[in-house]
Amino acid sequence: MLSDIIEKLILDMLETEGGCLELKRNDLAEQIGCVPSQINYVISSRFTPERGYVIESRRGGGGFVRITKRVFTKEDYLMHLFCSIGSSLDQRTAEVYLVDMNERGVISTREVKIINSALSVMDTDEMRAEALKKMIILAIR
Repeated sequence: MLSDIIEKLILDMLETEGGCLELKRNDLAEQIGCVPSQINYVISSRFTPERGYVIESRRGGGGFVRITKRVFTKEDYLMHLFCSIGSSLDQRTAEVYLVDMNERGVISTREVKIINSALSVMDTDEMRAEALKKMIILAIR
């Protein structure tokens, strides 16, 4: 899928640049062979604050997008995560958090599957948020 290719390319560029990347949407779109709005979609949907990214952009002829991967200590990351979860959490956002925790080495792939399965049967978004917080605490002990 084109979105996956764009995400992988941006992730590779971020790694090469040490976690902070400035790119021009039009140039990247031309390089890949897509429209700039496709680049915007990938950035806005996959490089989110919930996943630890800070996005800055400037529009216009010399416009750019700066993507920065925030580096957290484990304690800072967990504090950020708990604040981001809040008091209500839909299933899709919970899945994003779980993938991010796995990618950061906070929980294992097995724990992601178990927690995701448990969260999928929650009756309300409020119950899901509270359950995820409790399961994270148990998983990291």
